[in-house]
Amino acid sequence: MDINPHTHFLHLHNFTYFSFFSEAHHSDHVATTIVETLAITAVFLISVAANVGAAALVTWERRLLANKTVLTLNLFVADLLFVSMIPLIVAVRWTVTWTLGYTACHIVLYVICVSGCVTITTLASISVERVQAILRLQAVPTLNPRMVTAALFFIWAFSALASIPLSVFFTVMEVDLPEQERLHICTLKWPDKTAEIVWDVSFTALCFLLPGFIIIASYSKILQIAKRSRLRLQFRDSQSPAGDPLEYHVSRQDMKLFRTLLVIVLSFLIMWSPIFIITFLILARNFLGHLDVSSTMFFWVMTFTMANSALNPILYSVCQFKSGWRRFCCGSVVAPLRKGPCGSSRTQGIHP
Repeated sequence: MDINPHTHFLHLHNFTYFSFFSEAHHSDHVATTIVETLAITAVFLISVAANVGAAALVTWERRLLANKTVLTLNLFVADLLFVSMIPLIVAVRWTVTWTLGYTACHIVLYVICVSGCVTITTLASISVERVQAILRLQAVPTLNPRMVTAALFFIWAFSALASIPLSVFFTVMEVDLPEQERLHICTLKWPDKTAEIVWDVSFTALCFLLPGFIIIASYSKILQIAKRSRLRLQFRDSQSPAGDPLEYHVSRQDMKLFRTLLVIVLSFLIMWSPIFIITFLILARNFLGHLDVSSTMFFWVMTFTMANSALNPILYSVCQFKSGWRRFCCGSVVAPLRKGPCGSSRTQGIHP
């Protein structure tokens, strides 16, 4: 079978290798690459500004270091790590051939995979922490250094170990394309197809489906507690001076954070699903041989996924610190706010 000069699957020794970010030259290469560069650079700049600003705002507004604060900061760190690979991706889109060396080839997709796994695992950890805090009647649990350190170590160690195959099996290969010079590509070279299938399925289950299930279970529990609390309060004729403890199971602040995190989780699942889908399409291409998955398609899916790193801090900041952002940007006193789209129903006054 002849290899089309525009194909992005390179056949070597009866096996198909996907070229990922390397793009075979075509007539409108420069114009296409300019559009790609502008799009992914905008994602990079917005993401860096939003994550740094959100991290500063979280630290500023919540001087009492709490479990959820530290875990939230971990989200911003993971997002920054994720988009840190964008300059390398842009370089490959322009050079076409891989000129960044073996080390960069080993780390690009590895870092992207680790940061994504850290993000959803952190979201799952936050959901579990919120359930525990509500059940213990702690609206703002103070920092337990050992617990948080252990949680962060587990999150990063688990993500790093689960993603190791992407570091080990990504390598630079030299290939020939019809009517073109020799081309170096950074591609995934598994020892056998079975290992690739096992890892793809296992990683998706452990780093995407399992955390998603934990998040759904935790938030369902919070909703159940809130519903029971409201029902009990409706049938109580009077309250003790200290108040009914059930009233504080899900406080207004807890529900506000719950809605914020729910929006972030939904955005993550929506924006990360395409990258898992295209990964399985690439895997299926090795067996079926007729699926058309190009490097350009992979690039735009990756850009869409990376945009989640810019969206996360924006959603969190707008929902949690709407007035704080106004003060941060304008340096002025903010009038009380009405109920916003993210579930904040209390008025907020900002004082110098």
